[in-house]
Parts: sequence; structure tokens; C-alpha cells
Amino acid sequence: MAAPQDVHVRICNQEIVKFDLEVKALIQDIRDCSGPLSALTELNTKVKEKFQQLRHRIQELEQSAKEQDKESEKQVLLQEVENHKKQMLSNQTSWRKANLTCKIAIDNLEKAELLQGGDLLRQRKTTKESLAQTSSAITESLMGISRMMSQQVQQSEEAMQTLGRKAFPGAFSFFPFGVLTHPSSEIVNFFLLENGFTEEGNECGMPA
Repeated sequence: MAAPQDVHVRICNQEIVKFDLEVKALIQDIRDCSGPLSALTELNTKVKEKFQQLRHRIQELEQSAKEQDKESEKQVLLQEVENHKKQMLSNQTSWRKANLTCKIAIDNLEKAELLQGGDLLRQRKTTKESLAQTSSAITESLMGISRMMSQQVQQSEEAMQTLGRKAFPGAFSFFPFGVLTHPSSEIVNFFLLENGFTEEGNECGMPA
């Protein structure tokens, strides 16, 4: 039957191996982490907890080694303790390097996002400027059409008045400019009387 001291030593060694593997797995997770920073912080917290558990088990194994009755067994256990300490230091070095790699990756990602955000802002600005230019062009075009229509109406009024003057000289001197486009019945009657026509459509002085 194994002595209680031997059982404790075996349990310590098993726990040390377990925690060492868990630390290595977490360090690999940190190395593969690309952010965000909160994820890195969470992984580091777990690594610290595992290191504390690992250190505690190594200290227990070292204490058990010092309590061995046989010097040979004592030296064997102390050598195991030394190996575990070296492995723990190696893990700590890997942990620091993994953190550096992860932080560089996060910084590069943040820079890329900032550049992408700047491109989006520039694109939005260009779109707004393009819309403003299009709106201005449409407004200018509509104003041009309005001016052209106004000129055409004015030219039509002038043409009608010119034709009227040629057909009935002196008959339009009493009418204001533009009235011929919308004459009232009174103006029409006045026009007829001035040019020798009766209201019934016959010339003045001629028998019906």
C-alpha cells in the first residue's frame, strides 16, 4: 500500500501536468486572438489563475520533496520541482510574446477600421456634393425652360399685335401691350366700330 506522502506527490505531479497543458492552450488562444481588447483581457485573466494554481502545486511538491526520509528520493523530487519551475518560466515567456503578437494584431485591425471609416466618410461627402451639383443643374435647367417659355409667350404676343397692326393700321394704338392675347367682348366691339363695322357685322353707313 502506498504511503500517504507518495499519494500526495503523485497527485501534485498530475495537477502540475494538467495546469501546464491548460496554460499552453490559453497561450495559444492569445496568440490566435485578433480582438477585441476585452477578449484578450479575459484570456489573460484565465492564464493568471492557471499560473497561480500551477505555482501552488509546484510549491506543494517542493515541500513534499524536503520531507522525504531518503535523500535519494528527496533529490529526485527536487529535480522534478526544478524542471517544473523551468517549464513555468518558459510558459511565462511564451505568454508575454503571445500578448505582444495579439496587441499588434489588434492595433493593425483598429487602424484598418479607421482607414475604412475615413474612406466611407469621403465617399459620403462625394455623394452629397454630387447630389448638390445635380440638384443645382436641375434647378438651373428648369429656370432656363421657364425663361424660354416666357420669351416665347412674349414673342407670340408681339407677333399677334404686329399682324393686327398690318391688317388694321391705327386700330391698336389705344390698346395696351399684350391685351390682344386675351381680348374682352368690349374690346372686340370697340375694335369693330373703329374699323367701320357695326355690331351686326356690316360696314357703317351701308344699308342692311
